[in-house]
Amino acid sequence: MITVNPLSVNELPTMAEYRRGYLFWVCAVASLGGVLFGYDLVVVSGTVPFFTKYYALGEAATGWAVGCINLGSAAGALLAGQLSDRAGRKKLILACAALFVLTGIGMGWSEHFGLFIVFRMLSGMAVGVAALVCPMYIAEIAPAEYRGKLVSFYQLAIVSGLLLAYLADYLLLDTGVNNWRWMFSSQCLPALLFLAGLFLVPESPRWLLGKGRLQQADRILTRIGGSAYARSQSLVIRASFAGSRKEDWKALFHRKYRVFVVLGVAIAVFSQIDGQNSLFSYAPEIFRQAGMADSSAFGQSVILGCINFLFTFVAIATIDRSGRRKLLLIGSCLLALDAGALALSFAWHLPAVWILGFVLGFIAIYAATLGPVTWVALSELFPNSVRGSLLSLATLCLWIANFITTASFPVMKSYWGLPLTFGLHAFICGAYFVFVYRRVPETRGRTLEEIETMLTPGGKAAADPAAASR
Repeated sequence: MITVNPLSVNELPTMAEYRRGYLFWVCAVASLGGVLFGYDLVVVSGTVPFFTKYYALGEAATGWAVGCINLGSAAGALLAGQLSDRAGRKKLILACAALFVLTGIGMGWSEHFGLFIVFRMLSGMAVGVAALVCPMYIAEIAPAEYRGKLVSFYQLAIVSGLLLAYLADYLLLDTGVNNWRWMFSSQCLPALLFLAGLFLVPESPRWLLGKGRLQQADRILTRIGGSAYARSQSLVIRASFAGSRKEDWKALFHRKYRVFVVLGVAIAVFSQIDGQNSLFSYAPEIFRQAGMADSSAFGQSVILGCINFLFTFVAIATIDRSGRRKLLLIGSCLLALDAGALALSFAWHLPAVWILGFVLGFIAIYAATLGPVTWVALSELFPNSVRGSLLSLATLCLWIANFITTASFPVMKSYWGLPLTFGLHAFICGAYFVFVYRRVPETRGRTLEEIETMLTPGGKAAADPAAASR
C-alpha cells in the first residue's frame, strides 16, 4: 500500500520556484489545439455565401454544411478518451494535428459537395480530439493552484483561433472566386506550427504513472517543480490509482459515478446551447439582417473576435481568485439578460448599433465567464479511473448539442425569426443559472484527487454544493 505524505501548503513551490518557462511552453503548445479548434469552427462563417452559391445549397443543406463538423467532433470525442488512455495524450494530439493539415486542404479544394462534407467531418474529428485531450493534458501537467489559469489559456487559444479565422476571412474576402477555398486552406498554417511544437513537449506525467512508468513521470514532475514536488505528487497520484481500478464505459452507469456524469454532461451541453454558437458561426449573416453591408458585416465579425479575445483575459485573471462556480453564476445570469435584450432588439427593429452592442456584450460575457470555465471544469471534475471515458461522454454531448444549435439556426431564423430564437437562448441561460446554483460545487485550489474525494457520493459537495463552494 502506498503511504501518502504530501507537502504542506508552506512547502509547496511558489510560481517562481516552479519552472515557469517550461510550464508555460508546454501549456502554450498544447493550447495550439484550441487555436485550431476555434479556427476550424468559425472560418466557415465567412465562406457561407460563397460555397453555398458554388454548391447551390438551400437552407437545410447550408445548416448541414456548417453544422456537420460537430458530428465529426462528437465522433472524435467518443474515440479520444479510450485512445488517449491507451496510446497516451501526446500521441493522440500529434495525430489530430496532422489531420488538421490534411482537412484544411481537403475542405478548401473539394470539387463536390459530398467530398467537402467528408473532409469537414474529418476536420471535426480533429477538433473533437483536441477539445478533449488538450485541456485534459494541461490539467494533468499543471500544479493545482495554477491549474485554472493554465487551463484557461486553452480557452484563450480557442478565442485566438476565432479571431484569426475572422481576420483571415476578412483579408481573403477580395481574392477572387476562390476566396472561400483560401479561407478554408488557411488553417494549414497554425496546424503545421502545432504539429512541429508537439515534438518538443513531454507526455502527461499522470498518464505515465497510471502505466507504471515511474521514472519518466518523475523526471517530468521534477522539471516542473523540483524533486520535493515530484516525490509528493508522484505519491498522491499513485495512491489515487492504487485505490481504484481502471474502469470502462460500463462503469459510467454505476451509482457512484452518477454525480460526475450529471455535472459533466450538463456543463458541456449548456455551454453550447446558450447562444454563442449562433453568433460565432453566423455573425456576418446576423449583422446583414441587422442592416449592415457585406464588407461592414465582415469587419464587425473581426471586432467580435477581438472582444472575445480581450475578455478572455478577465477570466484568466479571476478564475483562480473568484472560483469556477461564481463565474458560472455571474455569466449565466448576465447572458440571460443580454440574450433577452437581443431578442427585443430584433423584435422592435432597433438600429443596427444596438444589435451590435448586445452581440458584442454577449460575447464579452461569455468570454469572461462560461467559455473558459467550461473547459477548466471538464478537465478537473472527473476521477482518474474514468477520466478518459467521462471526458469522452461529456464532450460527445457537447458536440451533439453544438451540432443541433449550429445546424438548426438557419431554419429557426427562417421559420421562427431572430426574436424568438434569441428568446429561447435567454430561457436556456436562466435555466443554467438555476442548475449551477443548486448542483455545481467549487473546485478552486484543490488537486484532482481532492476533487474526486469531494464529489464521491457521501462527500461534502455531493451533500451540499453550496457549502462546498464556501
